[in-house]
Amino acid sequence: MTITLKGEIREGNSKLAELRAQGFIPAVFYGHKQAATPCVFLLNEFKKVWKTAGESTVVILEMPTGKVNALITEVQYDPVKGEPVHADFYVIEKGHEVTVHVPVEFTGIAPAVKDLGATLVKALHEIEIKALPENLPHGLTVDVSSLATLDSQITAGEVVLPKGVTLVTQGKEVVAAIAVAKEEVETPVMDLASIEVEKKGKKEEEPAAE
Repeated sequence: MTITLKGEIREGNSKLAELRAQGFIPAVFYGHKQAATPCVFLLNEFKKVWKTAGESTVVILEMPTGKVNALITEVQYDPVKGEPVHADFYVIEKGHEVTVHVPVEFTGIAPAVKDLGATLVKALHEIEIKALPENLPHGLTVDVSSLATLDSQITAGEVVLPKGVTLVTQGKEVVAAIAVAKEEVETPVMDLASIEVEKKGKKEEEPAAE
């Protein structure tokens, strides 16, 4: 899957508020051998790419200076409007592995939920992996149909990874598990009136201060 995003180099003295008002999102791309370079993209185009690529798919930035392969590493949002207001891109080098978080997609039906009335707990929604850029998966699939008993679980080490992908998340971390709802414990009804009377009685029995 090839994803491209056309942008322009941004002057250092550009007013960010004006750029956003004109429908652009300010950004910066940088890398191990790439100096931090301010840039801008059309906001609507960036949102389409962000929705499709996430943080684990290589995006080809088409800049006036040439094409750059990068990963979206951070997106800042307006706290009121919820719109992206700034983005960071990390320029990747061919032949060098990168470490990213990829989303987890759960599939299947857990027998423990269907037959035993238990609850499926999705503990991890992202797993950290390492791979060459061309081997990076857009996401990982976890089949929960193996969760048949009340004590069953799936750990990160049991997730099937594509060829060329290494797990970074601790293998013992739980990705999905079965939970049993605890029975509700009845709270004893307290007689507030008798408590109040008892308090008054104890106060009356206290010797008067000299």
